[in-house]
Amino acid sequence: MHFRHEWKHEISYVDMLSLRSRLSAVMQQDSHVVNGRYKVRSLYFDNFRDKALLEKVSGVNAREKFRIRYYNDDLSYILLEKKSKVNGLCSKEQAVITLEEARFIAEKGIESLSKSEKPLVKELCYKIQTEGLRPKTIVDYIREPFVYAPSNVRVTIDYDIRTGLLGTDFLSPDCVTVPAGNAPIILEVKWDEFLPSVIRDAVQVQGTHTSAFSKYAACRIYG
Repeated sequence: MHFRHEWKHEISYVDMLSLRSRLSAVMQQDSHVVNGRYKVRSLYFDNFRDKALLEKVSGVNAREKFRIRYYNDDLSYILLEKKSKVNGLCSKEQAVITLEEARFIAEKGIESLSKSEKPLVKELCYKIQTEGLRPKTIVDYIREPFVYAPSNVRVTIDYDIRTGLLGTDFLSPDCVTVPAGNAPIILEVKWDEFLPSVIRDAVQVQGTHTSAFSKYAACRIYG
């Protein structure tokens, strides 16, 4: 499992405009963007005790959460992901799944997936059965991503964070979502062994500090 460093900052709209300019000067845009951005839709899982949510809010040192994710309303490429955090470092495991597999998972019809050859699918099915994981909330947002090859740096600006509660609607482009309260604009910086000084300087935003903001937690505002 490969762990990475991660910073998060809550920023203003004016900060975002300034960051766009600075980041564009020293970084490349992610190859998947359309007009500099893309839409992200995720379906997060939790159990009836809200284990993932409470561990995040409480700052538990070692925790994990599962989600299904796709981009720009394109159902031809769907990912199952498990994001882990240990000692402040983050790791993400991924498996490409089919639309049919995503539908089975979102509707909790996991019996037909129990013999999957994909380890991450099998792990999720096992935890649905043993820990009571179930679809909990939809998280939508717009992302502007930038990349820098040395130390595998990735900087993202996320905004227009929206939420929806019905997991079965997750695979519908017409799914109804609503703003996640007063969710801020989020700057995220991720890197491997070191953060190059040119990027460290570019992402500095006066008056901000490292945040523990969670899109999943913010999107649980309504239930």
